Order: sequence, then C-alpha cells, then structure tokens
Amino acid sequence: MDLANFPWLTTTILFPIVGALLIPFIPDKGDGKTIKWYALTIGLIDFIILVYAFYTRYDFANPDLQLVESYPWVPQIDLNWSVGADGLSMPLILLTGFISTLAVLASWPVTLKPRLFYFLILSMYGGQIAVFAVQDMLLFFLTWELELIPVYLLLSIWGGKKRQYAATKFILYTAGSSLFILVGAFAMAFYGDTITFDFTALAAKNYAIGFQLLVYAGFLVAYGVKLPIVPLHTWLPDAHGEATAPVHMLLAGILLKMGGYALIRMNAGFLPEAHAQFAPVLVILGIINIIYAALTSFAQRNLKRKIAYSSISHMGFVLIGIGSFTDIGMSGAMLQMISHGLIGASLFFLVGATYDRTHTLMLDEMGGVGKHMKKLFAMWVTCSMASLALPGMSGFVAELMVFVGFATSDAYSVTFRLVGVILAAVGVVLTPIYLLSMLREIFYGPENKELSESQNLVDAEPREIYIIACLLVPIIGMGFYPKIVTQIYDATAGKITDRLRGAVPSLADHPSPAPGSFFEGLELAQAPAIAD
Repeated sequence: MDLANFPWLTTTILFPIVGALLIPFIPDKGDGKTIKWYALTIGLIDFIILVYAFYTRYDFANPDLQLVESYPWVPQIDLNWSVGADGLSMPLILLTGFISTLAVLASWPVTLKPRLFYFLILSMYGGQIAVFAVQDMLLFFLTWELELIPVYLLLSIWGGKKRQYAATKFILYTAGSSLFILVGAFAMAFYGDTITFDFTALAAKNYAIGFQLLVYAGFLVAYGVKLPIVPLHTWLPDAHGEATAPVHMLLAGILLKMGGYALIRMNAGFLPEAHAQFAPVLVILGIINIIYAALTSFAQRNLKRKIAYSSISHMGFVLIGIGSFTDIGMSGAMLQMISHGLIGASLFFLVGATYDRTHTLMLDEMGGVGKHMKKLFAMWVTCSMASLALPGMSGFVAELMVFVGFATSDAYSVTFRLVGVILAAVGVVLTPIYLLSMLREIFYGPENKELSESQNLVDAEPREIYIIACLLVPIIGMGFYPKIVTQIYDATAGKITDRLRGAVPSLADHPSPAPGSFFEGLELAQAPAIAD
C-alpha cells in the first residue's frame, strides 16, 4: 500500500460513520454490552489512525495544508470533497478523536436505546473531525449542519426533565445562526470573476472593505453562537443543564471549539481588513464573557449550570487572543481552546459521576460527601485547580499567553491594554472563588444525613479514575511543557498573525512584538493604535 497517498483524513472521517451504520446489524443480547465494546473499538481504532497519520505525515515547520485530499463532487461550481490539516486544524482533530473516544467509555452506564445512542456518538465523531478538516466552504456548511442532528437527538432523548426545551433551543440557536454561514459562503464564492468554494481560493480573493465587514459580521454571529459569545450564549447552560455526562464532554470538549476555530480560519484568515476593524470588538466581547459568565457562575446553585457558565467565561480568553495581533496572543487562544477542551470535559464528566451517586444537582442538597467519596473528591479538586489556572496546569499557561499577547500588542494604545488586562483579571480572581466555594459546598461542611442515608455514595470506580487520568496527563503535561502542543501550530499561527498585521498599515512593516514591549510601551509612544 502506498501510505504516502493514502487518504488518511477521509478515512478518519468515514470510518466511525460507517461503523455507526453497521450497529443495527450487530447481534446483542439486549443489555447493550456488545454495542458498547464495538463503539469503543471503533473509536480507539480511529484515534490510532489519527495519531499515526499525525506522527508520520505531519511537519511542524510547515504552516500550509498537509494531508491534502481533493476529489471532484460538483465540478460545475468547483465543489469538491477537499480535506486537509494545518497547525490550526490538526490539534483540534486530535482533540476530537481523544475526547470522543473517552466519551464512548464515559457512556458505559447508558442503558436506554444503546444502539441509537452509540450510533449518534460515532456519527458525531466523524462529523466533528470533518468540520475541522474540510477545505471547501459549502462542504464546511454541510458538515456544520449535519453535526447538529446527533446533538439534538442526544439531548432530546437522553436529557433531563427539560430536555425537549433545551434541545429545541439548541437547534434554533445553532441552526438559525448558521444561515449566516450559508449566505456568506455564497457571497464569497460568487464574488469577483471566479466561482469557487475552496478555502485557499477564497482567502486569495481581493474583497472590498464594505463587503468584508458585512460578511465578517454575519460570520461573527454564526460562530459567536457556537463559541458562545455573550449575549448569544443562553442555549449553552440549558443544554448542559439537561445533557448526560458523555454529551457534556462532547459539548464542552469539542463543540465550543468549532466556533473559535471558524473565527480564526474564516473571519481572521479570509477577511483580514475587516478583522482589523472588528478586533477591538472581539477583545471587548472577550472581557464581557470573562466577567459576566464568572459572576453568573458564582450565583448558580445548579452544579451543571455553574460549570457551564465557567466554560463561557474561559472561552472569553480565546476572543482576546484572536484580537491581539500578536503571535503569542494567537498561540494562547489556540492553547486555551485545547486546554479548555480537556478541562471542560473532565469537569462535566465529574458532574455526571457525582449526579449518578447523589441524584441531585443542587448544591444546597449536598455537603459533607467527601468522607464517602474520597477518590472522587481528589479528582474534583485536581480538575478544579486546572480550571482556575493553577501554575503547572495547562490553563495557567494558556491564559498567561493571552494576557501577555494582548498586553504587548502594538495595535492598541497603552490605556486600552491596561484597562483590558485589569478587567480580564477580575474574571481570573472570581474563578477560584466560585470553584473553591463549589468544592466546599459539595464535599465539606455538615453532612446531609438524608442524602447519605438515601443514596449509595460509593467512591469512584476504575473506569472513572482511568478517564480522569487520561484527561489529566495532557493537562499537566502542557502545564509543565506547553511546547509539546504549541509546536504543532506555531508556524500556522504566525502565518495568520502576519496576514492580520499586514492588513493594518501601522503594523504592516513591524514584526509581532516581544513580551518586553509592554513595559517599554508604558514609557515610549507606540505606533498609531487602532483602538484608544
């Protein structure tokens, strides 16, 4: 077999989907055990293929597309099955394979309609890889839309008491906003003398600034819903409030990252002149995300909704990094997406594990359960420390890179940067307050005798410990040695930043500033800023 020309990405997209289609034909005794092992095997094989393709075919120093495959689909409008991976998509593709495989293992307690459940999980597996891999705008829209169907069904069938409301709200927000993607895709494809949906060709077109601003605004709404950006976020707490643990992991670990990925790929990559105008808006929206969601999380008494708002807060750092115009800021935004994917998945898995034992999500009804669930308590503490950006954890490095990248940016005035850093730091201070108070209410304090006597508060089982251990290894590894991940996308992130700086006349001839320039900027006048 000619491995050099083997369709690695197409295989990793189609393999779990084909595996899902075979589930109805697999003999099972009715308890779903055979289906569970089958789904886990499919997930592991696909992840192994991803890792092998990455290890043998991916060049860290190459900022351009790799593992490129293109097959004609509708040649009359230049529509192709076109996939590829660069530093922006490859780490998110690997994250998708990793989180999706663990989500299958986290689904072990599911007994209701196991065939349909694992069919949807495996379909999402392939669909989410496709979102990050496709290199055709119309194909991107189709995969973006098709990926919504499994989430809707997983929420509406296996969710909580308000599952129908949460699922309907999810589909209305995400499907409705994605119409902006379709309109923008056709507008960009038909702009100029050529009709094309190819990413590379679209990025090379010379769009008028007015056109760019309109398309950028539409994309910002579509991807802002998925990120999510306040005030387009309200679907997320409802969805998380009703979802099961494996669906939580997929929502927090992968789904939100689709919004950040698309903002970098399309808004920043295709429309750099418009990005120069919108970048201050992204920074302000990011600060609002951080503070508003942290304050709202602090006030939540429902455990799922508390962690959901925490996710919204942490994604605000991604917006700031994208709007920083610096290499380190863009790199920090990427690292924050990867880091939050792992940390968010771990916290929501622990929420599910805790609910399975206590059968309540209300903090007022918990208390003192640490003495009964010591292993689970230890896992909660460790993952919460990662979420509050404890040094030595991936969250600390990612948020620090975003702070330094924005603080050293020569695209903004010193006043704008100082105010932005101070306000964003408020969210950083609030995070340990609401997370540590959450731990205190669950595991410390007076024991709820009614809860401990009526529920079987058993400690964590080996499967649960293994899942958390798998998530903590990269979280701690990136905390101590972030280069293990940043080297994957540094070349691509630098290329995108150079393109963005080239769109701003005052920055075009200046390289991305080093971290020390922030302190110099307090004494020396900077280049003309785009935001005061």
